[in-house]
Amino acid sequence: MSNPQQLRYSKEHEWLSAAEDGVSTVGITEHAANALGDVVFVQLPEVGSAVTAGETCGELESTKSVSDLYSPVSGEITEVNEDVVNDPSLVNSAPFEGGWLFKVRITDEPADLLTADEYDAHVAG
Repeated sequence: MSNPQQLRYSKEHEWLSAAEDGVSTVGITEHAANALGDVVFVQLPEVGSAVTAGETCGELESTKSVSDLYSPVSGEITEVNEDVVNDPSLVNSAPFEGGWLFKVRITDEPADLLTADEYDAHVAG
């Protein structure tokens, strides 16, 4: 499993793209998608809502369990991926591409986001 080097990662297994005009894309990592199993339902934050770094902002339900979705940064939701809402399996099949979850206009970014290498070490335990 290879995590894209250009992304940053949370210890809760979310990834964050570099900001474009202050907006970053968020998804879950391949490691998290594999651990969840087949994702069958996705609950995402509403556009316009505020999210806080490290706090729950949605849910991912799989055939195995229900897991909280955490925001890696604080900010305002600018877009949600309706494709994933309609076809949750995208989270498993393309976690870094079509399976992204939401976009957020960042107001605060925690200092503890990980590089790809740091995240690899984190999941290796």
